[in-house]
Amino acid sequence: MSHTPPPPEGLLAELTHRCPLACPYCSNPVALDAPRAEMSTDDWKRIFSEAAEMGVLHLHLSGGEPCSRRDLAELTAHAVEAGLYTNLITSGVGLTRELFDRLVAAGLDHLQLSIQGVDAPQADWIGGYKGGYAKKREVAAWVTAEGLPLTVNAVIHRGNVEDAPRMVDLAVELGARRVEIAHTQYYGWALKNRAKLMPTREQSDRAYAAVEARRAHYLGQVVIDHVAPDYHARFPKACMSGWGRQTLNVSPSGKVLPCHSAEIIPGLEFWNAREKPLAEIWAHSPAFEAFRGFDWMQEPCRSCERKGQDFGGCRCQAMALLGDASACDPACTKSPHHGLVNEIAARDSEGPVEGFAPRRYARQEEIPTPA
Repeated sequence: MSHTPPPPEGLLAELTHRCPLACPYCSNPVALDAPRAEMSTDDWKRIFSEAAEMGVLHLHLSGGEPCSRRDLAELTAHAVEAGLYTNLITSGVGLTRELFDRLVAAGLDHLQLSIQGVDAPQADWIGGYKGGYAKKREVAAWVTAEGLPLTVNAVIHRGNVEDAPRMVDLAVELGARRVEIAHTQYYGWALKNRAKLMPTREQSDRAYAAVEARRAHYLGQVVIDHVAPDYHARFPKACMSGWGRQTLNVSPSGKVLPCHSAEIIPGLEFWNAREKPLAEIWAHSPAFEAFRGFDWMQEPCRSCERKGQDFGGCRCQAMALLGDASACDPACTKSPHHGLVNEIAARDSEGPVEGFAPRRYARQEEIPTPA
């Protein structure tokens, strides 16, 4: 693209890759940024100011676990002062009452809480953290008592797929105004654990139908965002609403990415927010320009009537499965390689749900699989 794109609507700030949980589907890269590589408080403040100046509306404070940053309340206050709508994306683990009160005082607008299961044995096993489920319920109570909007998000996989509709029920019980039920996206740690996480097509279809039924049941009470399972879909999702169209990610070390998994694509040049202004990176970074618009597309995407809806699907998925980031996402039934997705889904849904490669810097004692 030669023209300057409209400003992004949202910025995902991955403040750190530190996290007390060990979720096997984590979207962070397998090569986690070390704590010593994290940007300073002043770096992040400058980036938030630049984001507001260029027209960003929503700031998502994420990680890892953002509560691992001692300066989280200070960063939140600066973002609010800059005019950004602030959303904290947290596991709840590591969020103390004292820190929560400081975040509220700083002007935090919204909190998004992850859940891994509908009860303690399941949730603590998947997250790899004893006591995590109880802590999440405590944090949800703080949020709703304070009157802050609460979103609950749950990642669905073979270990909890039968409980997908109960995840919606739990979110309503916790007082959420919005719930995101997202079937696992197989990049990063999830790709590493795909053979342990992949549900069968029958399980995915049942779960999808049950969650859609909850949408009608809870109409007017809670908003349900439902991310379909790629490997069992007819058409791919519009990943990131199109590459470099609406959002950008900043990694803990300052790399500015079109999506959280973009680093798996070889040959892309990622500019760093420590070195260049955010607006310049958004408009001119080779990584952002690589898959903007439609000129990069191969067939069948180039002539497809859906290209303005799904933008060819996910570039990282095409890279991971086909070794070609410019190819049609093989999740699409129009892809000549769609049979590969069916083959992988059938093969990887057969094994036991145990023996995850847990997301972590260093080895920890694993929690036994619940009966």
